[in-house]
Amino acid sequence: MIKFFAGRMKRKIVNKKLMVILSIIVISICFILISVFSQHFSNPYLIFVSIDDSKLYVFKNGILYKSYPISPGKPSTPTPVGTFRIISKAYWGDGFGGRWMGLNVRYGKYGIHGTIYENYIGAHVSQGCVRMRNDDIKELFSYIPIGTTVILSEGAYGEFRNGFRTIFPGDTGDDVMAVQRRLKELGFYHGEVDGKYGLAMEAAINLFQKKNGLPITNKITPYLLKKMGFFLFE
Repeated sequence: MIKFFAGRMKRKIVNKKLMVILSIIVISICFILISVFSQHFSNPYLIFVSIDDSKLYVFKNGILYKSYPISPGKPSTPTPVGTFRIISKAYWGDGFGGRWMGLNVRYGKYGIHGTIYENYIGAHVSQGCVRMRNDDIKELFSYIPIGTTVILSEGAYGEFRNGFRTIFPGDTGDDVMAVQRRLKELGFYHGEVDGKYGLAMEAAINLFQKKNGLPITNKITPYLLKKMGFFLFE
């Protein structure tokens, strides 16, 4: 009888300890969630970049707050399109207007910065980054926090907005991501959709070519893109 009650007491103690541990875990998770959501909602800013219009718009609490002229990428080095976040802020040299705001683009280093070529602001001349006048980037840098959402948008043409190009191993871009997604859909590619033309993607291209009776090559030509079902709007 004594052993029976002793056993029950031990189980009660163990159960209480488990309840305490579970309570601590639940409370910790709640604090983490509260912290994350409070940080999210405490940032009222959103940046929308219209590549077509060479304009950067800042919205605050859903209302247009500021707008700035910019220079996006030229056709051979286009600015990525999509929804990104500012993941870093730094003081860079005069060639970048003294300020850098990095974006979480998966296939390269892109960001918002100043330039020594302010006379070209408004033209599509950058290497893919968003260039601003130096006074403008300093102002933007001063109030936009890390974590701010940045939407880079260009018309209705999507990944092939600059037309079809011949893609080679080592190339990066939105069109590379589109090809990776298509190869995944067709069951040829099992790697990461990261916009980088690497060895796994090359193997998938070769499998697609072999399956469709096409010459085996590592080049993704406009003809091959059409064979994969891509087309351009006229």
